[in-house]
Amino acid sequence: MAASDEAELVKMINTSVDINDRPSAIRYPRGTGVGVDLPSIDEKIEIGKGRIIQNGTQVCILNLGTRLEECKLAAEELKAKGVSTTVIDARFAKPLDEELILKSAKQHELMITVEEGSIGGFGSHVKNLLAEKGVFDKGLKFRSMTLPDEFIEQDDPKKMYDKAGLNSSQISNKISDILFQKETIRVVKN
Repeated sequence: MAASDEAELVKMINTSVDINDRPSAIRYPRGTGVGVDLPSIDEKIEIGKGRIIQNGTQVCILNLGTRLEECKLAAEELKAKGVSTTVIDARFAKPLDEELILKSAKQHELMITVEEGSIGGFGSHVKNLLAEKGVFDKGLKFRSMTLPDEFIEQDDPKKMYDKAGLNSSQISNKISDILFQKETIRVVKN
């Protein structure tokens, strides 16, 4: 599990108390939360189920972890460019919410995963699911945004995410580049 904010973290901790038949882990970075109200100690979430934050028609941002606020800001930036964006908080790297992911993939031109992990994590699991179900055969554009495969010096978390390429402008720019790219036709002269 990867919580998008401190309220989700509380719900995940509450949920994990009941998991006795398999391993369970929660990823949450250092630093402060976004300042949301905390739920009661009784609130839990359904294991393996994500949640739709906002609905759109063109792009689906599938987030895992605390980059959710940046994904919501990216969706606002994209809206100003005329791009309709769905934002989903996946909540779980394993088990994936296959039903939600596959439904979203069929309804959008582009799906992008955003996570605070490295290559080979959540985005790779999503990509494998989509490939195995033949979704790419039908033309879905797909990209993953992960932490770069390099050492990032310890710093203020915001500066670290900026350097990692995971802030709202970097997310919206990547999506814009994919959506609005113009094919270059190479002319070969004899």
